[in-house]
Amino acid sequence: MAILPIIRYPHACLQQVATPVDATSTQTARLARDLLETMHAAPGIGITACHVGILLRLVVIDLPEGPGPRIYANPEIVWQDSETATGEEGSVSMPGIHAPVTRPARVRVRHTGPDGVDMEEEAEGLLAVCLQHEIDQINGIFWTRRLSPLRRERAMKRYGKQARLNGAG
Repeated sequence: MAILPIIRYPHACLQQVATPVDATSTQTARLARDLLETMHAAPGIGITACHVGILLRLVVIDLPEGPGPRIYANPEIVWQDSETATGEEGSVSMPGIHAPVTRPARVRVRHTGPDGVDMEEEAEGLLAVCLQHEIDQINGIFWTRRLSPLRRERAMKRYGKQARLNGAG
């Protein structure tokens, strides 16, 4: 396993649609393990291959109170609840910046298992938020696009200030 370098916003990979991954390949399994290690080191609770500059539809989530790491190959939302919930979100590609995002409270996600079989899973709470956030990412939608214009402007100003303080800008 390896900790991979995380790309930073506004890298082009964070705004492009990822291509399907072969869920059954040993390369995908290795990448999923590397993403898990990278995510834990960041630290974070969700990561995609896009966050490390690899445009593949692979998502890894490991919630603090969850059953352990979950790997989603080629995930897509097939149903979303009309009820919404708002929670703080951020990204390993924009560390230190968080803002409230409103999303459907429950979703159903279809993804491919390591045996190549498609499966569906319903999620609510933090898992639903993470799935929507990471699926947005593999669809080229960076989380800040879900913010109101005012909140997005504020987040970008904080990020720019942070980058200047860290000598990156």
